[in-house]
Amino acid sequence: MAAVSSTRMETFLAVAGQGSIRRAAATLHITEAAVSAAVTHIEKQLSAKLIAKSGRGIQLTEAGIIYADYCRTILGLMNEAHAAVQNAEQGRLRIGVVATAGESVVLALLASFRDRYPDVDLSLSIHPRDELFVELRHHETDLVVAGRPPRGAGLVVAATRPSSLVVVGSPGHARDPLAATWLLRGPGSGTRDTTLSLLDQLQISPPTLTLGAHGAVVAAAREGLGVTLTHNDAVEPDLANGLLEVLDVDGTPLDRPWHVVTAKSPPPTARLFIEHIVNADVVGRAAFVR
Repeated sequence: MAAVSSTRMETFLAVAGQGSIRRAAATLHITEAAVSAAVTHIEKQLSAKLIAKSGRGIQLTEAGIIYADYCRTILGLMNEAHAAVQNAEQGRLRIGVVATAGESVVLALLASFRDRYPDVDLSLSIHPRDELFVELRHHETDLVVAGRPPRGAGLVVAATRPSSLVVVGSPGHARDPLAATWLLRGPGSGTRDTTLSLLDQLQISPPTLTLGAHGAVVAAAREGLGVTLTHNDAVEPDLANGLLEVLDVDGTPLDRPWHVVTAKSPPPTARLFIEHIVNADVVGRAAFVR
């Protein structure tokens, strides 16, 4: 059986992601005929049906779902292999972070890392926790800063930094937090899941308002739209300036350290970044602990 090229795998993943031959072709800037030919070629090589019509688009068959998962891992490993043989100080580093860490924890570390290693090609992506760990398992990112990874995921916690989840609200508007509106992040957020678990623990069903992004949730809390559970280091400036206050809620604060997570064999640039952020002499009080 002839090997399937990486280009055809990428084409198949575009079809899987877009749910449409036409949209995949537009995304890849090639013809629909070329996309269809690539998918047909793969199906013939595998002797398996990977896609099926669904309304005006397509959906993956069970075999297609399995194959797409392998394609992501294979392509991720190919890119990782290229990075692994490069000089760490001149390589590429793809960092994935949850929104809270991206806004309050990682940027200062990235700035000092860039000052030390200006030739490293840095990229930063912000996604919900669950999506980040999927990308890491598929080798589509090199390092993730988020909460604890799921058990049995085959991922490695390389370093941690203490952090706590606290309930905050506007000093001018904060009511009894048990009766206030609770501001939530979008689905897939670890903090959202923890908030809902806390409400269950408190045995209350208050009004909720989902705003999605961390920044929007904190801004809404400042404006008095409700209260929210968030990392203390994400709201330090607002607490210091009196724009927010920590509210006394049973079960809080919650110990939720930040985790730097990698695959079992991280590329050299990821190891270089970890060495940087655990060096307190260089990054000061922002340092992680190995």
